[in-house]
Amino acid sequence: MSENQENLEEKIRQNATGPKSVDIDGQKVEQHSIADQIAADEYLAKKKALRRGSGLKITKLNHSGAV
Repeated sequence: MSENQENLEEKIRQNATGPKSVDIDGQKVEQHSIADQIAADEYLAKKKALRRGSGLKITKLNHSGAV
């Protein structure tokens, strides 16, 4: 697993245990929902898998001896 993937998983864990929103001195900060974070993680994993290629190579076979 790559370092970025591990960092993303750790961030999701931290966000799941932390507060959804914080209001301090009139400033409000709100995180993306856990469902959105998981969807982003799945999207990035699929995108990375597509970059590697499918692992299949389609070629045409020709038999040279038979007519």
